[in-house]
Amino acid sequence: MITASIVTYHHPNSEIGKVVDCILQSKVHRLYIIDNSANDALRSLEKISAKIRYIHNANIGYGGAHNIAIREAIENGAKYHVVINPDIYFFPGTIELLSDYMDQHKDVGQVMPKVLYPNGELQHLCKLLPTPMDLLFRRFLPDQFLNQRRSRFEMRFSGYNKEMNVPFLSGCFMFLRIDTLKETGLFDERFFMYGEDIDLCRRIHRKYKTMYYPQAIITHVHEAASYKNKKMLRIHICNIIKYFNKWGWIIDSERIKVNKAAIHSSMP
Repeated sequence: MITASIVTYHHPNSEIGKVVDCILQSKVHRLYIIDNSANDALRSLEKISAKIRYIHNANIGYGGAHNIAIREAIENGAKYHVVINPDIYFFPGTIELLSDYMDQHKDVGQVMPKVLYPNGELQHLCKLLPTPMDLLFRRFLPDQFLNQRRSRFEMRFSGYNKEMNVPFLSGCFMFLRIDTLKETGLFDERFFMYGEDIDLCRRIHRKYKTMYYPQAIITHVHEAASYKNKKMLRIHICNIIKYFNKWGWIIDSERIKVNKAAIHSSMP
């Protein structure tokens, strides 16, 4: 069984209709729509398909909302669960391709496909474990001072054309093995939004491979809300501070070791 979840917050039906259609056309058995909105205007989505389970929920954050779906997926015996952003879409066969890959690689706990912008441009979402400079200070410095560092952090040296074991895969699309989550735990609900994907991927990477698989491809509209909205920027900074408080700011020996291994294995 494959399950999937989308967390919504006052998204209009038209905005999430594309990703819902993509999921319903795949072999996903159950789609959870966890709605953190103040109202339940999206409840009508349940009428589209028996596969959809709509849950109107208090706004407990991104990871916490996905956890509601994941816990129910575990109870129902799911094998894989897919965390999907509302601004994702993909061609038929993508979910099946990733499922087959996981079936063939039992040592992989998480896999992410190649991610493109709607214009076909590559999104560099394979990343090393971040330092404070990578996630916080870079927001306040001119781009010309950070281009080389950003290129390394986003592993652009790899070429993005081969399978790679990556320590930080973007949370926009997380294809997860349920047995792995039973061992490592779900999203840390102390993170309201931002940072929860780094934390979960890092915990999975400790015991399993977290793979980039470019043979599968998705499209991500990627609004980058925290760059456009001051409220979202504050939320972003607050949760990234929580991440470094948990894992270490300057002293993080695991980060150094993991990043060194990732760079060595992904060089052309």
